[in-house]
Amino acid sequence: MKIAVTYDNGEVFQHFGRTENFKVYEVEDNKVVSSEVIGSNGSGHGALAGLLAGQDIDVLICGGIGGGAQAALTEAGIELVAGAEGNTDEVVEAYLRGELVSTGSNCNHHDHEEGHSCGEHGCGGHSCGGGCGSVQLTLEGKNAGKTCRVHYKGTFNDGVQFDSSYDRGEPLEFVCGAGMMIKGFDAAVVDMEVGQVVDIHLMPEEAYGMPDPSAVMTFEIAQLPGSENLTVGQQVYLTNPMGQPFPVKVAAKDDTTITLDANHEMAGKELNFKIELVSVQ
Repeated sequence: MKIAVTYDNGEVFQHFGRTENFKVYEVEDNKVVSSEVIGSNGSGHGALAGLLAGQDIDVLICGGIGGGAQAALTEAGIELVAGAEGNTDEVVEAYLRGELVSTGSNCNHHDHEEGHSCGEHGCGGHSCGGGCGSVQLTLEGKNAGKTCRVHYKGTFNDGVQFDSSYDRGEPLEFVCGAGMMIKGFDAAVVDMEVGQVVDIHLMPEEAYGMPDPSAVMTFEIAQLPGSENLTVGQQVYLTNPMGQPFPVKVAAKDDTTITLDANHEMAGKELNFKIELVSVQ
């Protein structure tokens, strides 16, 4: 079996039609035996299904995808698992364990800015999970509404690093003030000069907020097919009423019920960032 994942710097790229690369995994006996990154050759939505079929791909894992592309994949005989995010290797392993649930077609238009997505950069990307939708600015400043590229390093108060674009060798790109980033990160960048470096300390209210008790949900296992195979600590995906995927962690489980925690893993934490503004467009 061959599995293809939309790929960008080790993460699941969130816009199927604009992906420049796929990471292709060869699977035998439900284990990955090899992998390679291939280019999309600039193909758009319509041609990508044919490209994957030509590579004998059996399964495509991606983030956002429209109904037309989904239909083309179905016609090509390729299984679709949409709504994935995070590290591609980990996502494939989750699929092989039966823990990855597809949201199906989850984008109804194709006017995304590249990178306008959830969980595209490392530990959640310090992004809001905005997914599809028009850009609405949340703050004012000279960089508001502009595409900014930054390098950053994130640490906890004890000095432990949790994320770094420097380590990946690729700046993070986002539209400043569009709600794609956590509030304090956006606010720090909105008036920066290109080449400037700042160090900021964010309280939870400026980052991922405090844990919300209402985000911890208990279900009957019979209501969630496949949940009987999950174990405490595993991460899976649910969809909100808008059809957008969001990650939840299995917090508890017994013979008849399972408790899922939708709070972000950074909720309640103070965060520190070193931010370097690389470019503004």
